Amino acid sequence: MKPRRLPFSLRLPLARSYATRLPERPPYRAPDPLVNNPHATYQDLPENVTFIHRPPPTAPSPLSYTTSPASPLLRDGPTVPQGALPPRVGKDRGEKARLSDEDIAQLRELRRADPATWTRGKLAKKFNCTPWFVGKMVSLKGPDRRRALEAREQEHAAAKASWGQRKSLQADIRKKRKEYW
Repeated sequence: MKPRRLPFSLRLPLARSYATRLPERPPYRAPDPLVNNPHATYQDLPENVTFIHRPPPTAPSPLSYTTSPASPLLRDGPTVPQGALPPRVGKDRGEKARLSDEDIAQLRELRRADPATWTRGKLAKKFNCTPWFVGKMVSLKGPDRRRALEAREQEHAAAKASWGQRKSLQADIRKKRKEYW
């Protein structure tokens, strides 16, 4: 009869099968640059302190950064541009002409007569001014403003009616989240 052997997991290993510690390289120790330096001067100070002075390895240049900085930002005084400047990148819109009192009165008259036809943009083009200026001079008041807001809301509602289920759900979620601000 053959002797029975224990399963491999129950046998005691005769030698370690893993490394106890990974090999490490000793830390680098740079040599002291002051040791054996012929130009270094040593001076003993009280309380066992030694002061070591080593001059710089090269003589200072007349073009050093401290005496003559390379960067134009470090130089003294403002720099005067030499030659012609490059062309402008954007359009030169110039200054808009000032409107006279008669023009402003006509602007108000047109806007109040028919705000649907004479919008801020159309009036701005007609009088050569900005839509912001038209809004400042002639803002809609009372029932005209309410009608304009209702018309805008109806346009928005018509656009929202064409939205799909997912977009409507996301808009509702955003509206609900905004309530908690």
